Parts: sequence; C-alpha cells; structure tokens
Amino acid sequence: MGRAFEFRKNAKLKRWGKMSRVFPKLGKAITIAAKQGGGDPDMNAKLRTAIANAKAENMPKDNIDRAIKKALGKDAVNFTEIIYEGKGPHGVQVVVECATDNNTRTVANVKSYFNKTGGQILTSGSLDFMFDKKSVFIFPAPKGRNLEELELDLIDAGLEELEEQDGEITVLGGWDDFGALDAALHGMGIEVTRAVRQRFANQPQEFSEEQMVDIEKLLDKLDEDEDVQEVFTNIA
Repeated sequence: MGRAFEFRKNAKLKRWGKMSRVFPKLGKAITIAAKQGGGDPDMNAKLRTAIANAKAENMPKDNIDRAIKKALGKDAVNFTEIIYEGKGPHGVQVVVECATDNNTRTVANVKSYFNKTGGQILTSGSLDFMFDKKSVFIFPAPKGRNLEELELDLIDAGLEELEEQDGEITVLGGWDDFGALDAALHGMGIEVTRAVRQRFANQPQEFSEEQMVDIEKLLDKLDEDEDVQEVFTNIA
C-alpha cells in the first residue's frame, strides 16, 4: 500500500482530540484563507478547502461564518504563517507549522517546548529534504464514475496516486499542484471532505515505548498551543 493509505491511517489517529483544541485551529485556517483570497469559497480555493476541513470535524456553521468575518471586518486580524523545524527527544524529527498574530510569543513558546523536553530548534530548511511534500484530497467514491477514468482526468492536474478504501478515495499529488487538483475536483462536482498539504517522512523511524513517552510530552505541548496548526514527525 502506498502513501495514500499511509495518510488515511495517520488521519484516523489524528492527535486533535478535543473541540476546544481543534476549532480554534480550524477557525484560524479559515480566517487566513479569507484574508488572502476573499470570503467567497467558490472564488477562493484555499477558503473552500479550509471550510471543507472544518465541516469534516463537525465545526458549527456559526463558527465558520465568524472566522470568515474576522478576516474581512474593519478589525480584521492578520496572521503570519511560520514553519519551525527541530529535533525532539531521542532524535525525533519534527516540523511545526504555525499561524500567529504575535511572532515573538510563538517562537518563544515553540523553543521552550523543545528545550524543556531535551530537544532543539534547527535552522530553517534543515529537515526539508527528510520529508516528501504532497497534496492530499479525500472524498466519498463518486457513484457511477469509473475510477480509471477519474484517475486519467486528474493526471493533468498533478495526480500521483489514487486509492479507494472503505468507500473513500484518497488522491495524492504534488505539493505545488494543490490548487490545480482542487480546481479539477471542484469542476467535476466532487465534494471533497478533507484536503491538506502533508509531509511524509522519507525514512520513518521506530521508537520504543519508553522513548515515545518522552516524545509524546513534546507533541502534547505543541498540540495544546493554539498557534500551532500542524505537526509532522518521522515516527513510523
């Protein structure tokens, strides 16, 4: 099984376990998308994606609307997207994607999480070559549509892998082909239930249960921080 299966397996083990954690992160993604491309999801692919991901986590419509308004009103909030790379306990590789309205606060917090768990922040780009970067789309298998034809239709948009499992289709494509794949699926009338840019470790590493106890302390701290949007590791 390929990277599509790997993503679906990891998605089922998603670390966001509480609405108190996930909704602020999803809302921030919606606000950023609306700020960058406007509040109409039909004209803003990034916003359309952010809303789809929010709905997949059962985020209420009022929360979604409020997040869009936060980007468009006179008191609009400006978020900066930042990526930190580091090594955590036992050498685990960690990439942290953040969105913040206060860079000083965010970098201080992220550094403290690594330092307190025996890790360290690395120079930007240090781990870039250790991860494959892919665009991922998940949606219910379209009724009456031949999967081979669907695959052929998406190749020109950047499709690299397509897999069906349990009535769901997972599509993987190039990192820079996210917009093209989104537009192609949208043009076919396919309603995507989840769409993300995902980092897959080139050399996943096994860690012992004892080592994972230490690693989890770092990951839990990162997950609890509202400025942290995504965390990627090389854990097998």
